Amino acid sequence: MSIKTTLLEIFTWWNGQTVGTRFFTWRKGERVGEDQFGNIYYQERGGKRRWVIYNGEAEASSIPPGWHGWMHHRTDVPPPKEAYVAHAWEQPHVPNMTGTAGAYRPHGSILTPEARPRVTGDYDAWTPGS
Repeated sequence: MSIKTTLLEIFTWWNGQTVGTRFFTWRKGERVGEDQFGNIYYQERGGKRRWVIYNGEAEASSIPPGWHGWMHHRTDVPPPKEAYVAHAWEQPHVPNMTGTAGAYRPHGSILTPEARPRVTGDYDAWTPGS
């Protein structure tokens, strides 16, 4: 383990894991699997607690749907042990883009150059006393 990794574990909680998480994982953790983003999933021996060690910044939206269900005890079978085939209408997982250039900005938002569409006449503004 490098000095940089050690310092990040000691002084930050948003990059990978902390020293306490590393120790708890070493003592009681059983590795269950890894997703396509490099996040590693663990469960306590006996299966009561489940946790993830993120690959990079700790962002809960970077957990794919199959692993999300396993993490929240909706299923006892982790995705690697399940013969799940995605439906044709399912899209690949995209992490939360809020705060980035890829964030959704609707028409009329102050962060987009487009103007809000004009009201077409099917709406009457409310005025007090009317």
